[in-house]
Amino acid sequence: MYINRDLEKVVTRASTMFPVVMVTGPRQVGKTTLLERLAHEGRGYVSLDSSINREMAQSEPELFLQRFPPPLLIDEFQYAKGLLPYIKIRVDRDKRNGDYWLTGSQMFHMMRQASESLAGRVAIIPMQGLSINEIGGVPGGAFTGDPSEWLERSKVRKPIGLEEVYRRIFVGSFPRSHTGAFDRELFFGSYIETYLQRDVRDLTRVGDEMAFLRFMRACAARTGGLLNYAELAKDVGITAPTAKSWLSILVTSGIVTLIEPYFDNMLKRIVKSPKMYFMDTGLCAYLTRWNSSDTLEVSAMTGQFFETYAVSEIIKSYYNIGKRPPIFHYRDTDQKEIDLVIEADGTLYPFEIKKTASPNRGAVRHFNSITKAGRKVGTGGVICMTDNVYPINNDNYYVPIWII
Repeated sequence: MYINRDLEKVVTRASTMFPVVMVTGPRQVGKTTLLERLAHEGRGYVSLDSSINREMAQSEPELFLQRFPPPLLIDEFQYAKGLLPYIKIRVDRDKRNGDYWLTGSQMFHMMRQASESLAGRVAIIPMQGLSINEIGGVPGGAFTGDPSEWLERSKVRKPIGLEEVYRRIFVGSFPRSHTGAFDRELFFGSYIETYLQRDVRDLTRVGDEMAFLRFMRACAARTGGLLNYAELAKDVGITAPTAKSWLSILVTSGIVTLIEPYFDNMLKRIVKSPKMYFMDTGLCAYLTRWNSSDTLEVSAMTGQFFETYAVSEIIKSYYNIGKRPPIFHYRDTDQKEIDLVIEADGTLYPFEIKKTASPNRGAVRHFNSITKAGRKVGTGGVICMTDNVYPINNDNYYVPIWII
């Protein structure tokens, strides 16, 4: 079963504007399936997972492109980045948009090299797992600070309760978990094994796969928290520079994202550490060894997972319309904290994320802290388990998690 993806419109539009479209993201999020769905008759397909195709692309790039003429979909492109200069020559010669579609499940160097080699010729589109909107089959769109938009969404979306929220958190957002029979242990075990062997070992210089797996588990245990390289390094038994290098691998491969603090010259006392989130809560739950959604929901990590789920969904809401998410967090040395700040048109929209159906009104008490930035502060909210959109005061609302 295929679930319609919001990125279909983005890829289609990009193909009319650029000769090369590159869809990047973690393994198993549906990149190839999406492009095959959009491919019209006549577009060729070649996968560099095949050792024969990979050898030809690496050793005889010109011959490879003669053998596989455009329009062409090249899958797992990271295995032959040397093709980029030859693709550049062809697109400059032929001047046709949409000639080459590329996918890559490993982005350590690919995006940088593509940007350099194909500057002005390539659209790079990040992709993640299924969003809450795609799973529900309802219209998507970026989550913003507009209360009228929240109210419109609440009219067309079906509310989901706490049990269903944590079932989705536990299962995750990989399409395989929502499109048929799904064995969670088998899927995530195989996923991590493939990631360690194909991406981490083969395409980076990480020598100790087991240490890297321990590092992934340590990161998963800290999802939703401030990043501290020293603590991560201590837990795994590595140096802080190694922890920083390994985290960059998780970030550039789309498994982890970092939310930077909102910084302005007017804000002198802020904490400048980013917050770290796993993009798939199912993978995070597997790495932290939770065996059911029920035990996860009552665990000490329940709030961390609820926040991680909300943040990842908001990030996907921007990716799925082809935009980079304009989101930050705020924390100062007086321990005043705001989970999420969305910046749009010079206005800051603050949000707290709470796993409760009836948050205390004091949840918004720190929102005025960012007025010192000299920016306009717009409507804020508390993303929570409320059953609908309700006002807290003149400037803030309770926002149900199922509308993000």
